[in-house]
Amino acid sequence: MLPRREGAPAAGWRNEDLERQTFPDMAFDVVITQDVFEHIFHPDLAIAEIARTLRPGGAHIATVPLTQLNRGTRRRASLVNGTAVHHLPPEFHGNPMSSEGSLVTIDWGHDIGQYLAAKSGLGVAIVRLDMIDLGMRADLIDVLICRKDTTPNI
Repeated sequence: MLPRREGAPAAGWRNEDLERQTFPDMAFDVVITQDVFEHIFHPDLAIAEIARTLRPGGAHIATVPLTQLNRGTRRRASLVNGTAVHHLPPEFHGNPMSSEGSLVTIDWGHDIGQYLAAKSGLGVAIVRLDMIDLGMRADLIDVLICRKDTTPNI
């Protein structure tokens, strides 16, 4: 893993810890995360940081597999003193940066919207894509749209 802030500035990217970003307040109009929130230990910190870095009227667009459709979110692993503690058998998703894959820390349910809104103050909507004419019909392709109010906090 690259150290924070290291990357390829000429290509327009750098490595950041989503839970402890180094970007200034209100730096972005849009933040996009793709299949990340099921792999982080502190999603409350991550969504609060995203909200902090969004400009008023900005949006966080995220894909998150909602595997607990008719059940609530469940935690698979926690971080205790820097060590992963497993509450369920470890599960890993493919990761092009690591042959070990990425540990799944949370199995999210539809309560993710309420959770993210409560932890960030953002308005959250879950969009289920079902457009068979465009070839888009599958499980686990929900999109979350989190919007920051247009009135800045004063």
